[in-house]
Formats: sequence, C-alpha cells, structure tokens
Amino acid sequence: MITVMNNNSTISDVKKYWDNRPCNIRHSDLPFGSKEYFDAVEARKYFVEPHIPGFADFEKWQGKNVLEVGCGIGTDAVNFARAGAKYSSIELSTESIDITKRRFDVFNLNGQFVNDNAEHLSAHFKSQKFDLVYSFGVIHHTPSPEKIISEVRKVIADDGEFRLMLYAKNSWKAYMIEAGLDQPEAQFGCPIAYTYDEDDVKDLLKGFDVLEITQQHIFPYKIEKYVKYEYEKEDWFSAMPAEMFEILERKLGWHMLIRAKPG
Repeated sequence: MITVMNNNSTISDVKKYWDNRPCNIRHSDLPFGSKEYFDAVEARKYFVEPHIPGFADFEKWQGKNVLEVGCGIGTDAVNFARAGAKYSSIELSTESIDITKRRFDVFNLNGQFVNDNAEHLSAHFKSQKFDLVYSFGVIHHTPSPEKIISEVRKVIADDGEFRLMLYAKNSWKAYMIEAGLDQPEAQFGCPIAYTYDEDDVKDLLKGFDVLEITQQHIFPYKIEKYVKYEYEKEDWFSAMPAEMFEILERKLGWHMLIRAKPG
C-alpha cells in the first residue's frame, strides 16, 4: 500500500524538509518574489502538469468557500482567488506559506492563511464550512493521513466536494522508485511518501463517497536538461505517439486524481 522513505519520520521532519526547499521554488530563475518570477513558476508548473487546472476547475468556485490543505508556494491558490473564490489555506511549511502570502500581495489578492499541521484543521476553522476542500500532492507526505481526512470531514459543507491528489501505487513512477531509478520528489530525502491504489483510497476516505478516481502524469523529460529549463523528452517517450503516451498516463500516471462527497 505505501512507500515510506523513513519509518521514523515525524511531522517535524516533514516540516523541516519542505521549509528547506519549498515545492516548485526553482521553477524560475527570475528575481525571486517578483511578479515575473511567480508568472514563470505558474507557467512551468502547468506546462509540466497540464491536468491540474482542469482538475481544480478554478472558475467553478467563484463566490464559494474554498479551503486548500497544503498551499505550497501558492500556484493553485492564486488561481482560486483570481477566479473569485473565498480562499483559505492551512500549510505546514512556514517558508512556503510566507511565499504564498507574498504572492497574494504581489497580485493584490485576498486569502486567509494558517501555518499549522492540518491534523489541527477544525480548531482553526470552527465556524466555517467549505464548498470545496482541495489538496494536491500533500496528504501523502504526512505521518497520519487518516487524521487529516477526519479533520476535512469536520469542515466540509454537507453538499461540498473534496478534490485531492495522492500518489498512485500502480504507476510508472512507483515502479521506477522501486527499481532504484527514481525518487518521489525533485529533492533527495523526502521523509514520507505514501502511495495508494483505489481500494486504499476508499479505505482512507472514511466519511466520504468517492465519485471518481483517475490517473494522470508521467514526467517525460531528461532531468539534466529540465533543470536548465530545457524540455527534451527521454528517447523512449520522444519516440512514442502522443495517443500512446496519453493511454500510458491514464493507466500508469503518478497522480491519482480523486473527487469525493461527504457520505
């Protein structure tokens, strides 16, 4: 069911890891914190992971209460806010949430931000109910994912929706990690990275009815080129017809995209 990089990892280890290098912080070499920097970060993220905007469906949540569990440096966050959502987030990494706040200031956007472990979610949002709870690539990095799911259930509206991405056990990436040819994150030493199959997801989402589970995302680029902002595909992916690669992503994608409703 799971991949655990370090069986003794604690929430403090996870926080230290993401504070040291917030996710996607190297997506641009432009002046850090500038509008141009953040625009480049967004462009690169959605170029490499083009399924995200469709999954988040930013425009759908105009005027709605949206809570993001784990905002990172705020790429999806600013798009929810731009679309008119009443945006809130809880984020473990102090460095990450500070960057997101700066990003909101740069673009003159409004949001509510809490720097804490999402296991304490309901303590911060006692009087709020959310139309959407969104979490992309976060919950599988915490020591106790089931505790966060329980907290999400407390703050989601009865007719709300939970959209989350978890790493897929049956995926190209997981097989490469198992073979010693890859690692879960761009930076080495990720303390915890759980992977799931569909049965695991249904077991995890107690209190929810799972509406849909799909898979997407196989990273096709040569790393030594990618870190230089050059997008050259590995030879085997370059030779593969686009239709075949799309089928491979749907069957063996690293990102398990899940939509659920309160049960």
